[in-house]
Amino acid sequence: MRLDHVQVSCPPGGEDVARAFYRDALGMTEVEKPELLKPRGGCWFRLGDAELHVGVEQDFRPAKKAHPAFQIDDLDALATQLEERGFPVAWDNETIPGRRRFHTADGHGNRIEFV
Repeated sequence: MRLDHVQVSCPPGGEDVARAFYRDALGMTEVEKPELLKPRGGCWFRLGDAELHVGVEQDFRPAKKAHPAFQIDDLDALATQLEERGFPVAWDNETIPGRRRFHTADGHGNRIEFV
């Protein structure tokens, strides 16, 4: 078993904000959605073998607790890169002993973790 994708949500019309975070700030590759799914809106991204799907929710509320976590080789460089682009970085190296990590929020306020 391996992870295929995770999904986060955005409000209607929020695709460009999602692209600014996942594609531009994180460097994920945008992949084309299947034709039958395009009318629903949203956008998909790939990093390695896994994908992150951004789906449109009419009654959107950002996920403040549930979140994907990405393993990154250089946390400090990514934290700096995100801060320079205006995304929040909240370090939490105390809660889980031996795990260095931080949380941020995508452009829609969804919680994202990096370890």
